[in-house]
Amino acid sequence: ANETKVNFISVKGPALISKYVGESERGIRDTFKKAKQAAPCIIFFDELDVITPRRGEGSDSHVTERVIGQFLTEMDGIEELKGVLVLAATNRMDQIDPALLRAGRFDYLIEIPIPDEETRLKIFQVHTKDKPLEKGLDMKKFAQETEGMTGADIELICKKAALMTIRNAISKQSTSSGELVITENDFTHAIEEVKQR
Repeated sequence: ANETKVNFISVKGPALISKYVGESERGIRDTFKKAKQAAPCIIFFDELDVITPRRGEGSDSHVTERVIGQFLTEMDGIEELKGVLVLAATNRMDQIDPALLRAGRFDYLIEIPIPDEETRLKIFQVHTKDKPLEKGLDMKKFAQETEGMTGADIELICKKAALMTIRNAISKQSTSSGELVITENDFTHAIEEVKQR
């Protein structure tokens, strides 16, 4: 959005869903209304599967029907929202209601696969560039050990490894900042923790 110099509205799917009747639909209407007022604008719905699950599957079918109906109404009225681009993300494509995928709604589907080893290494490098690492730490080894993990998993591993370093320093009552370095052992434990989730 910054590069295209347009406004950006980010919506987390679970944040739109309310237990109160009509609130979820109002949230969807308000989001599209704000986008229209802020045009040119991009609306990004994260976890779309939470907002628009496949109808007929689940206990709140009446609520689901109303929410999906409102979402479809807004999407079909997108021509009135000139200058508004709607993007969405999900890691559960099989859970999206098929009505959203017809022509004129979400026209382009782009699959972003699980990162390969080279990409995982780059993700580790991004999330550790400002962290104090043990000399000679082999990040390539960690990239190899995290096959099948997402970028978010790797980010969590880096955070957990850093927290382990801090916890270890506190338990040893170490106050010297020079001693605080993230070790191979910290990463190994963090990887195991994330794998067990």
